[in-house]
Amino acid sequence: MFDIGFTELLLIGLVSLFVLGPERLPGAVRTAGLWIGRAKRSFANIKAEVEREIGADEIRRQLHNERILDLEREMKQSIMPSAPSTSSSATPQSVTPPHPSNLDAPTPAEAKPAETAPVPRPDKSPEP
Repeated sequence: MFDIGFTELLLIGLVSLFVLGPERLPGAVRTAGLWIGRAKRSFANIKAEVEREIGADEIRRQLHNERILDLEREMKQSIMPSAPSTSSSATPQSVTPPHPSNLDAPTPAEAKPAETAPVPRPDKSPEP
């Protein structure tokens, strides 16, 4: 991470020996070690907490997606029983050609045109 080699560590140790002296150097090294250990533990705890949160969010997202898929399946199943009856009428069935003797006879739709109800006028006055 920092790419500190043995020579750099030796140089830091010699400088700290000259600056702090032989009496205070062991206490300073001990204190530095404690602070470094605390920092490592803090970073490890933060990392673990973030990973737990990310995992929990992912689990929540998956559960939400599964609920949506279940609801979608239920909707499809509730629609499917009515869908085959409408789709069967929409599918072309075998059509038999008309018999030659019936070609001259009018079909029921041609026989009587559908009578429509009178449409009210826009001014809503009765028709004369």
